Amino acid sequence: MPRATLEALIKRQIDAWNRHDPASLAQQYTPDAIVESPMFANLRGRQAIEGSNRAFLTSFPDAEFALDTVVIDAPRMAVFLKFKATHVGEFFGLPGTNKHIQVPMARFVTTEGGLIAHERRIYDFTGLLVQVGVLRATPVG
Repeated sequence: MPRATLEALIKRQIDAWNRHDPASLAQQYTPDAIVESPMFANLRGRQAIEGSNRAFLTSFPDAEFALDTVVIDAPRMAVFLKFKATHVGEFFGLPGTNKHIQVPMARFVTTEGGLIAHERRIYDFTGLLVQVGVLRATPVG
């Protein structure tokens, strides 16, 4: 698969995230795609992926994603990005706090036919929970 095709896929994803369009995001995955996510566990299929994206955007409706680096070794990619958002809706039982979060993220993607077949998301989920107030960090000392 040409590098330009994979770069275009990632650009479409970032654009869809920043438009807050979970249906468009889900269409960029194969019908039986698997997503491994610290927040949503293992997801299988477009419907589950779209549902998790909707849930995320309900909790963080102003989410904004910024691409940092993409490493391509077709059909695989490593995508490094940052997202920032405000915790507005319920998240893990915690009502919206209006706290701002910033989280660096890595996505390891395998593609088939120009779509994402498998994605592993890696980010500091504990740090995210601290930022919204679900957990408290205690300094060591």
